[in-house]
Amino acid sequence: MASNSTKSFLADAGYGEQELDANSALMELDKGLRSGKLGEQCEAVVRFPRLFQKYPFPILINSAFLKLADVFRVGNNFLRLCVLKVTQQSEKHLEKILNVDEFVKRIFSVIHSNDPVARAITLRMLGSLASIIPERKNAHHSIRQSLDSHDNVEVEAAVFAAANFSAQSKDFAVGICNKISEMIQGLATPVDLKLKLIPILQHMHHDAILASSARQLLQQLVSAYPSTKMVIVSLHTFTLLAASSLVDTPKQIQLLLQYLKNDPRKAVKKLAIQDLKLLANKTPHTWSKENIQALCECALQTPYDSLKLGMLSVLATLSGTIAVKHYFSIASGNVGSSPRSSDLVKLAQECCYHSNRGTAAHGVRVLTNIAVSCQEKDLLTLEQDAVFGLESLLVLCSQEDSPGAQATLKIALNCMVKLAKGRPHLSQSVVETLLTQLHSAQDTARILMCHCLAAIAMQLPVLGDGMLGDLVELYKVIGRSATDKQQELLVSLATVIFVASQKALSAEVKAVIKQQLESVSNGWTVYRIARQASRMGNHDMARELYQSLLTQVASEHFYFWLNSLKEFSQAEQCLTGLQEENYSSALSCIAESLKFYHKGIASLTAASTPLNPLSFQCEFVKLRIDLLQAFSQLICTCNSLKTSPPPAIATTIAMTLGNDLQRCGRISNQMKLSMEEFRSLASRYGDLYQASFDADSATLRNVELQQQSCLLISHAIEALILDPESASFQEYGSTGAAHADSEYERRMMSVYNHVLEEVESLNRKYTPVSYMHTACLCNAIISLLKVPLSFQRYFFQKLQSTSIKLALSPSPRNPAEPIAVQNNQQLALKVEGVVQHGSKPGLFRRIQSVCLNVSSTLQSKSGQDYKMPIDNVTNEMEQRVEPHNDYFSTQFLLNFAILGTHNITVESSVKDANGIVWKTGPRTTIFVKSLEDPYSQQIRLQQQQAQQPLQQQQQRNAYTRF
Repeated sequence: MASNSTKSFLADAGYGEQELDANSALMELDKGLRSGKLGEQCEAVVRFPRLFQKYPFPILINSAFLKLADVFRVGNNFLRLCVLKVTQQSEKHLEKILNVDEFVKRIFSVIHSNDPVARAITLRMLGSLASIIPERKNAHHSIRQSLDSHDNVEVEAAVFAAANFSAQSKDFAVGICNKISEMIQGLATPVDLKLKLIPILQHMHHDAILASSARQLLQQLVSAYPSTKMVIVSLHTFTLLAASSLVDTPKQIQLLLQYLKNDPRKAVKKLAIQDLKLLANKTPHTWSKENIQALCECALQTPYDSLKLGMLSVLATLSGTIAVKHYFSIASGNVGSSPRSSDLVKLAQECCYHSNRGTAAHGVRVLTNIAVSCQEKDLLTLEQDAVFGLESLLVLCSQEDSPGAQATLKIALNCMVKLAKGRPHLSQSVVETLLTQLHSAQDTARILMCHCLAAIAMQLPVLGDGMLGDLVELYKVIGRSATDKQQELLVSLATVIFVASQKALSAEVKAVIKQQLESVSNGWTVYRIARQASRMGNHDMARELYQSLLTQVASEHFYFWLNSLKEFSQAEQCLTGLQEENYSSALSCIAESLKFYHKGIASLTAASTPLNPLSFQCEFVKLRIDLLQAFSQLICTCNSLKTSPPPAIATTIAMTLGNDLQRCGRISNQMKLSMEEFRSLASRYGDLYQASFDADSATLRNVELQQQSCLLISHAIEALILDPESASFQEYGSTGAAHADSEYERRMMSVYNHVLEEVESLNRKYTPVSYMHTACLCNAIISLLKVPLSFQRYFFQKLQSTSIKLALSPSPRNPAEPIAVQNNQQLALKVEGVVQHGSKPGLFRRIQSVCLNVSSTLQSKSGQDYKMPIDNVTNEMEQRVEPHNDYFSTQFLLNFAILGTHNITVESSVKDANGIVWKTGPRTTIFVKSLEDPYSQQIRLQQQQAQQPLQQQQQRNAYTRF
């Protein structure tokens, strides 16, 4: 019977079966809370976090927490524990509780219970609520009182609550500090309780005086209680306090180094190393040369490998920061130590070939960071040591498949990439080592090594040709099994081949890849390789692979997606046959490409679904189509100089109109239209960039390059034809100075510079429009189109997902129904919003603030047509709010003086940590109907009634005359 009722409750709640709105879902859970069975009550309680996640707005969360508070007040201890866990899981939703007083009142009533366990759960509940009730004096008093309890469970709960309130409230921290001090120093307090009380002192950082008194107490404890546990807890609390208050960090580093050097206990040394690592990550600038020297001496002297490993990890962290530059800098009045002769280098060289992999990895990391950051001439020995250390580590780790070996290998490969970037003359030997080791390594190691080779080849494309032969040979002899590692290796190796072959793939390389894919690969592997080919601009290869996959998918959406990719690859492949000076073939190539692009966009639209609308992909392809059409139109315009030259009277017309450009005939107007078209396209690319908040940096750079192409052509038209006198090349001169991260960007930059040089050489030399000007423009278009388009990661894959959900109040029950407002009153519009994330929040960028723009327009008038000032016709307001725990809210006061229906639009955009504004949306619309207020209506009616007898009298007078 019980199982049947439970099943019906779950079915009614609709989890997994049907989507309910917020109120229905809350009512179903409320039904479970009011059930007479404990199991159903507990089940209803534990489902609340999911409800909060799904409907994260205050009106529901407030109601839900009040219901939970009632359960906490009248339920048993197990239910209270469930409510406590729900509260702790839903910490970020606590500030959305509107009736905080009522909620706390219901919770706090249990503190007066005779049951110490109930009081303990209540104290933990209050501690969990510290962020929203930091200054509640009754809660402060209850915690202080419970610290003196004789029940251990209650005291532990009071300690938990005291720690949470100390972190939130300065008043509580100041008040409880002496109490904690007395308890820790009191003889009656058990040692295990002292160990739990000491960590509370880490929160005494609200002002300098409080932090200083906490430090003095901890200093006394470290001296007075030398037992291992007390020293470890006190030192760690000491470190956390110093890291929060920032003032005493140098002193703390010295204290930890002192314990590391002098204390014989291994546990204390390990704790000191952990805390030093924490301070190295958080405040590397506070480390002096003496601190690093002392750490090096300890590492050189210690006989324990585990301690040496820990100290080296601290030094490796510091070596990648400004601290290493301080260490090697020449102090005033002293001769600075040479990087070759310092203890740090000596230690790193000693550890490079250590039997422990981790120690060797950190030693190599230190050497690499020194070699890259210290730009001196006499570092040849150091560089060689770094390269030899990396080679030995590579040989050692590539033969093993264990997780530890792979983690060490990742460190070594990261160092190789950094060394190749910072010291380009070492890159050749690094690449040769990787290629040699690639043949004998394990599959897991091979995958990582391929990633490393691809990263180096992207930075230094000159190395690509050299590695291509070895890679193709390896691809031929790669394993024949269909294991996951083999599939991953096929993708990684193919990626490196695509990166290494900067121009089009040769027929031999294509044949090798296709033969290997036919024999062992599955469909997903083929798709990933095709995706990489599209990214690297190898569209011919990508088209064949997409074609082979069309019949292997089960969903029609996937079929249309693959078909669209095939068409786009085919379209881009058509553009590879372009040749300079051959403009008729260029027009036919662009027309052929557009034919495939139109097929592809139709297929792409069919592949989109409501859950996955493919908005970025569709807009990117539409812009590419419009860009190709604009290029085609410009070439036709240039050709029109030959097909319809200026008429004989063109010079006379130009003199009459006072516009010298009119002597060129109709081409001048066409060029003006073409320039406006390219500027419009650049603006649309800018809008696409701003709408792509979740895109990776490579994709955004790709969109930016397309925008720059449009601006380049529009500038060339203006500089050559429309306004050669005022054209400036200053702002475009530094284009090539920026560091290019991909071969596509490198080639595009090269084209930009070449086109600008050509335009500048022609500018002002010849009067427009001559055949040289039109030839320059056509060649610029062909040069841009000859660079194969790169379809970047965001076109295929979305690694970060961020969306904003808005709720407006008041809101009508029916979206089409307007909200009634009197015209002499203002509408208080409350806008609430929730930021929703995917599985990897903040991977590329985070939301710093949300910009809300509210505007209203008059849709239709009603009543008399009053003469109103223009300010009263529309509302235009903007506010910037910072989300807290992914929630924000603000209010707008809107004025609707004109009677009629008004349309209110609320649009959100976001600003990231770098201050860049992104137009993410959403855009929400509601309708407001402005009604005449009763008092004005009454006066108007009275005036009308008063006017009626007068009008009737006038009519009678008129009749009597006749």
